[in-house]
Amino acid sequence: MDERLDQQKRTFTEEIEIAGNELVERVKAILAEGNVRQLRLKAEDGDIYLETPLTIGVLAGGAVALAAPWLAILGVIAAMVTRVKIEIVREEEEDQGQKPAG
Repeated sequence: MDERLDQQKRTFTEEIEIAGNELVERVKAILAEGNVRQLRLKAEDGDIYLETPLTIGVLAGGAVALAAPWLAILGVIAAMVTRVKIEIVREEEEDQGQKPAG
C-alpha cells in the first residue's frame, strides 16, 4: 500500500488565456515542458472545445512529434476563435526522502 502512495503525484491546475493565433505555438511549448497530465481548451464562456489526457511527460523530447495529430486539430480550432483559455493540469515534483523537521 505504501508503494502505491509513493507512486501518486500531486497535481495542480493553471489557466491561461491567449489569442487563437497563438494557440498551436503555446501548446507546443507547454508539451515540451513535459509535466502536463491533462489539457483542456475552453471558450471564453466556459464551453470546452477539446479535452485530452496527456501521458507523454516521460517522453519529453518526442512529445511534440507524438502530439502532431492533436496539433492539427488545434490549428482548426485556432482558426475559428479569437480568444481561448487553456487549462493545464500539471504534476508537481515531490522531493522523495525529505521529511519535515520535527
